[in-house]
Amino acid sequence: MTWKPRVTVASVIEHEGHFLMVEEMHYGQMTINQPAGHMEHGESLLDAVRRETLEETGWRFEPTALLGIFHMQREDPDRVYLRFTFTGTLLEPVPNYQIDKDITAVHWLTAEQIHNQQPRMWRSELVGRSLDLYQSGIRYPLDSLHYFLAND
Repeated sequence: MTWKPRVTVASVIEHEGHFLMVEEMHYGQMTINQPAGHMEHGESLLDAVRRETLEETGWRFEPTALLGIFHMQREDPDRVYLRFTFTGTLLEPVPNYQIDKDITAVHWLTAEQIHNQQPRMWRSELVGRSLDLYQSGIRYPLDSLHYFLAND
């Protein structure tokens, strides 16, 4: 058996004191999360977070900093995640964009509103941890990430 962690990306986007959040069904429960999802083969981490933010919210996003890398371990070896969380600049909404069918709503919430829903509605504890990193001012430069195609 080859063990492969799942690589995911997420964006923490603040605008006028509110954070862009998505509402989605997860295992039959309504949850809130930052725009997030799995990196696809051939994508860079930055391309993945741009795409996931657009697909889940209908907004274009340009990452400007890495907030953190989370290693979330579960007992099930098929459910181990490496989540790269970014912050950046909200660009513009795409008119008439059809967001992912799994997203039931897009919300602008204050940090207090997000924390008040914990942990009952959070998709995972990474929602709060990512928000805390953002609010602490931690920012890592994007040039610490390197993407290249290997010649086998």
